[in-house]
Amino acid sequence: MAKIIAIANQKGGVGKTTTAVNLAAVLASLDMRVLLVDADPQGNATSGVGVQRGSFRKSIYQCVVLDDSVADTILGTAIPSLSVLPANKDLAGAEVELVEIEQRESRLRRVLEPVAEAYQYVIIDCPPSLGLLTLNALTAAKSLLVPIQCEYYALEGVTELFDTLARIRRLYNPSLTIEGLLLTMYDERTNLSAAVASDLRDFYGQQVFETVIPRNVRLAEAPSYGKPITLYDAHSKGAEAYFQLAKEIIAHDTKGIGSGAGSAALG
Repeated sequence: MAKIIAIANQKGGVGKTTTAVNLAAVLASLDMRVLLVDADPQGNATSGVGVQRGSFRKSIYQCVVLDDSVADTILGTAIPSLSVLPANKDLAGAEVELVEIEQRESRLRRVLEPVAEAYQYVIIDCPPSLGLLTLNALTAAKSLLVPIQCEYYALEGVTELFDTLARIRRLYNPSLTIEGLLLTMYDERTNLSAAVASDLRDFYGQQVFETVIPRNVRLAEAPSYGKPITLYDAHSKGAEAYFQLAKEIIAHDTKGIGSGAGSAALG
């Protein structure tokens, strides 16, 4: 059965989709069978692995709202062991349409169940909000990875997110844990990045990944070419950082610790 990791933060511009795309690609390049689930109506994770907008007929919307087969909707990518469940602007309507559907918070979990055994990892890219789509992702997931930009307001919103997670654990998904908090857009030349990193580690301890994702031009360029960093520039600092992140996550699983430390924080 796949380990399902939701990547979420209600703040935008924190490197959420960059992390989803590149973590999925790196895990696949390490011979893992990976499914990237694009749960964001912007569809950037879909285009980020080379699937052109308008090139597919069905998307995650048809699966979650209309009960279409997910196996018939999943697409291949240029990386043989990486597949994607694509999204487009149709998904924006799901937030409204799901309200009227029975067990609306668990639709994505139901969708993924028939295919989960075919993969070792399922990575879900969530929208930058705490709406029904993110709720579905967190109900389906085994763990949550939170990208946090190294900026002054970095800690703002993390408490709110954890409060939401505590409610989700009580109501829908008691086994949900924290995979880790990931520092992104880290600039080693500035005191601010070092200060934010220090504060985060002081406050959240082992829940913060050792790996930090640097500000990197190659990482920023890759989406415009429809490529994950492993295909665009596998020797860049950005690629090296995501390889380290993938190894940390695999080590969590090997040791069986996942993120048990996250359970206490979720109440």
